[in-house]
Amino acid sequence: MSGSLLVDNIGELVTNGAGEGPLGIRRNAAVLVEEGRVVWVGASAYAPAADHHVDAGGAAVLPGFVDSHAHLVFAGDRAAEFAARMAGQPYTGGGIRTTVGATRAATDDELRATVRRLRGEALRQGTTTMEIKSGYGLTVADEARSLRIAAETSTETTFLGAHVVPAEYADRPDDYVGLVCGPMLAAAAPHAKWIDVFCERGAFDVDHARAILACGQAAGLGVRLHANQLGPGPGVQLGVELDAASVDHCTHLSDADVAALADTARSDGSGTRTVATLLPGAEFSTRSPYPDARRLLDAGVTVALATDCNPGSSYTSSMPFCVALAVREMRMTPAEAVWAATAGGARALRRDDIGVLTPGARADLVVLDAPSYLHLAYRPGVPLIRQVIRNGAPQ
Repeated sequence: MSGSLLVDNIGELVTNGAGEGPLGIRRNAAVLVEEGRVVWVGASAYAPAADHHVDAGGAAVLPGFVDSHAHLVFAGDRAAEFAARMAGQPYTGGGIRTTVGATRAATDDELRATVRRLRGEALRQGTTTMEIKSGYGLTVADEARSLRIAAETSTETTFLGAHVVPAEYADRPDDYVGLVCGPMLAAAAPHAKWIDVFCERGAFDVDHARAILACGQAAGLGVRLHANQLGPGPGVQLGVELDAASVDHCTHLSDADVAALADTARSDGSGTRTVATLLPGAEFSTRSPYPDARRLLDAGVTVALATDCNPGSSYTSSMPFCVALAVREMRMTPAEAVWAATAGGARALRRDDIGVLTPGARADLVVLDAPSYLHLAYRPGVPLIRQVIRNGAPQ
């Protein structure tokens, strides 16, 4: 859309910047957008003229959600596995190999259609930025094509060749790590911004994870890490050691893990350099204990929320659902959960141009069909996203 856009008559504007309370709320506000960027925020009564106009009708407006952990490039279905878990079978992560087989057999167009379908779902629910991982190919060619397809939809792409050791390398994990660090990384790196490892029992131990992540860093990729989901382990402290942007899951943390995250505090007091990204959809879908967000927040750790959208352990694309779970199950306040789903997700991607509505930020806005952000947790499961504006353009 060419020309400027004014969104006015906003009853409650969440800026995550200057304003009332931790969300920087402004009342009776307006936002002016030019060339995909926010250029002015102020009182609706003093809003400048613009070429185009959106009347919020007194509703709440907040930054677009930033989903910093999602697995969208896959084929197949694991509904039967979900049903088995609901009947009492524990989650072990072993079902990943089922999706690997289906993904390898799929065509590019089939994978592309799944990514676009899920990305469209997320956008309609207010997600304007979405990280997308590979990890269901686990061959050089399949990981490279997964990332090429992901990059058609997102600039936040993550190489997860170290998701699990594939069946053909089950007795040769060292050889698979060599493949990941060598030909697979070389093929994947041109299409990726980040590298990730599933550092967990049944997946990759700490020595293998460190080696893979170090190779990724040497190739110019930023570090992310699946850590401490299935039980206590070294993943969180490895992430801190390697200056990971985010350690994700964080379900089983020791006091030392929390302290290590807290010790990455930024000198300007704006939070921790390594973010703890919590994925409550996974706990909901696996009947596992939820992470203790309150413990992390009280220690001064920056917390993000993400969907972990994947076909096995968290098949949801809804950030509003994750906000509601975080408030109900993880002892977060509604304000903390909304911040974590917007500005927190941006921090987990080391971005300062998204997750906020302040001059200079990308113009990603969500208009709620509600008077306040509180309704995201207060009315779980209700489709409250009235309108999404992404990069300054109504969707």
